[in-house]
Amino acid sequence: MTKKLWEASLFQKKNSILFSFENYISKRCKINFNRNYERLLDWTIKNSPKFWSLFWDFSNIKGIKGKKDIKKSKVFYKNLFLPNSKLNFGENLLSKNNSEKAITFISENGFREIRTWSQLNQDTNKIVQFLKRIKIKQNDRVVAYTPNIIEAVEAFIATSTIGAVWSSCSPDFGVQGVIERFAQIKPKVLFITDQYFYNGRRINIIDRLPKILKGIPSIKNVVIIKYPSEKFIKCKTLKKVRTFKWTDLLKSKLQIFNFTKYDFEHEIAILYSSGTTGKPKCICHKSGGVLIQHKKEHQLHCDIKEGDNVFYFTTCGWMMWNWLVSVLSSKASIVLFDGSPMFKKDDLLLKIAENEKITLFGISAKYIDSLRKLKPNFKYKYKLKYLKTICSTGSPLSNDGFKYVYQNIKNNVHLASISGGTDIVSCFVLGNLYQSVNIGEIQNKGLGLDVDIFSELGKPLKNKKGELVCKNPFPSMPSKFWNDKQDKKFKDAYFNYFPNIWRHGDFAEIKNTRGLIIHGRSDTTLNPGGVRIGTAEIYSEVEKFQEIKESIVVGQSWNNDVRVILFVVMHSKHNLTEDLVKRIKVDIKTKVSPRHVPSKIIEVKDIPRTKSGKIVELAVRNIIEGNGIKNKEALANPEALKQFKNLKDLKI
Repeated sequence: MTKKLWEASLFQKKNSILFSFENYISKRCKINFNRNYERLLDWTIKNSPKFWSLFWDFSNIKGIKGKKDIKKSKVFYKNLFLPNSKLNFGENLLSKNNSEKAITFISENGFREIRTWSQLNQDTNKIVQFLKRIKIKQNDRVVAYTPNIIEAVEAFIATSTIGAVWSSCSPDFGVQGVIERFAQIKPKVLFITDQYFYNGRRINIIDRLPKILKGIPSIKNVVIIKYPSEKFIKCKTLKKVRTFKWTDLLKSKLQIFNFTKYDFEHEIAILYSSGTTGKPKCICHKSGGVLIQHKKEHQLHCDIKEGDNVFYFTTCGWMMWNWLVSVLSSKASIVLFDGSPMFKKDDLLLKIAENEKITLFGISAKYIDSLRKLKPNFKYKYKLKYLKTICSTGSPLSNDGFKYVYQNIKNNVHLASISGGTDIVSCFVLGNLYQSVNIGEIQNKGLGLDVDIFSELGKPLKNKKGELVCKNPFPSMPSKFWNDKQDKKFKDAYFNYFPNIWRHGDFAEIKNTRGLIIHGRSDTTLNPGGVRIGTAEIYSEVEKFQEIKESIVVGQSWNNDVRVILFVVMHSKHNLTEDLVKRIKVDIKTKVSPRHVPSKIIEVKDIPRTKSGKIVELAVRNIIEGNGIKNKEALANPEALKQFKNLKDLKI
C-alpha cells in the first residue's frame, strides 16, 4: 500500500499559483477542475496549444504574442508553438529594477555578495555595450568557463539580450573537455575566471587558457573575471586575441537601448550531452520554449512567487543552472553557491538555507543520501521557517531518502522529486501542490505533457516498467543538434525507437496513484534471464547498509545470458566481509526480487562519475566487457575506470 508522507493544506492549495491558474482557465474555457490535478492535466494535454497560449497571458511573458497557437506538422519536432510570437529572453529575466536583492553569491569559504535588481540591470547594460563594441551579433556564440558566480549570470543575460547564443562549462571540465564542446560551435567570445575553489583547494583556471585558445581558434576575445574575494591571478600575454578585465567593462556609462524582440524559436543556448559514449552532442535550445516551460515549472509546479528566494546546488555546466537562472523571470531572487557542499561541515547547505531564508531548496538525491548515511538530525538545529519546497533530482530518490527528509530536515515541506534532462532543459515529471507526496514516487506528469510508459512493442503500460515517452509535442523540444546534417543524430536520439514519439531513455513506471518511479536509464537496465530490471531498485536497498558508502551495478554478458555485478565503495573502518555480502544478497532477494540479486559483489575504491556527479554505469559495463571508452575526458574521475579492468572475479 502506498504511504502518504505529506499533503498541502487547503489554505496552501487555495493560495497557490496553480489554483490561480485553474481559476483563470475555468473563467475563459467554462470548465470546472475543482482542484483536481488529474482533470487539469488531462485538459492541458488535450488542449496543449491553447494551454501554452493561455499560460503566456497568465504569466505575463514580455513580448508580442502571435495570433496562432501552433503551426502543426506531421513531424513531431517540427510543430511550432506560438508561431510569429516574439520576445527577448534577457528582458524577461530582468523582471524588476529596484533596490531589492536579485542574486546572492556564497562561496564555500563563507564569502557572500549580492546584486540588487538595479545593479543587475546596470551590469547587464554594460556587458551588452561591450558585446556590441566587439561586433557580436545575433546568432554568434558566446561561451563561459566559470564557476557558479554572479558574473556568469550577467554575461548570460547580456548574451541573450542581443540575440547571441550562450554556452557554458564549469571549471571541473578539463581543457580537453572544454575544447571538445566549445570547438564544435566556433564561439567568438570566452568569459573565463582566473581560479576557483573546491573543498579548500585553490584551482588555477587561467593557466589553462593558452591551450584552450589553441584548440578553439575561433575565439578572438577573452574576458577575464576575478574570483570573488580573491587576489587576481594574472595571465600570460596572449597573441592574436584581445583580452579584457571584467571590471573594466563595468566602467562604461549606462546607455538607453530597446530590447530587440526575437522569434519564439530563436536559439538561446547550447547544452551538451555527457559525452561518455563519444563526442558530446551539442543540443540547441529555443528562447521561447525554454522561457515558457521554465515559468510553467517554477510557478505552477513549484509555486515560486515574487519575493521568494530560490537555491539550487548546481554548476553552470549542468542544465539546472539554466533552470535556476530563469527563476528571475518570476520576480524571485536566486542564490548561487560555489564549492563543495560539505566543506568543513556536513550541514553547510542547510545553514545557507536557514541564513538566506530560502523558500525552494534544490539538491540532488545523492546529497540527501549522503546526509542520511551520516545520520544527522537537522530538524531541531534549523527551523527553516521560510522553506516551502525541497526539490530533488539527478537520480531517483530512494524510499529512505523520502523518509529522511521528513524525519530529519522538515516535516511540513513539499518534497518534489523531479526528472527531465539536458535534452529538454526542463522536466517531464515533477511535483504539484494538489496531490499528496507519496513515498518513493514523483507526483505526476508536467502540465501539457502527454507522458506515458511504453512496452518495447509501443503499448502503454500501467504498474509495469517500460520506456518513458512523451506522445505530444511541447515548446522546450530542442531545435536540433549542432552540425547534424538532415537531423540524423537528432532523430536517432529520440524518434527512431517509436515512430514520431519522443523516447526519453528512462526506464520508468506509472503507479495507480498516478505517481511515477524512475528505475534508471534504459541503456543501463539489466536483463538477467531476458527480464528487464532497473538499477534504482538495487541501489535503494544497498544504500541502506551503513558500511557501504556508495555503489554501482551493471550487467555482464555471461554464458549466453546477463548476470548482475555489484561494485561497492566501503566507508572507512569497514570491510566487505562474507557476512556482509550474504546480508546484502538476502536483503535484495526478500525486498526486491531474486532476479535482482547480484551474482558478484566486488569492492572498489572509487566509482566513475560525470562532471555533474552522475555515476556512469555504461562506462563500467564497457570496461568489464573488454570494450574501450571513447571519451574519458567527460568523466570527473577517469582514473577510477582502471580498477574495473581485467578483474579475476569476473572471469569465473
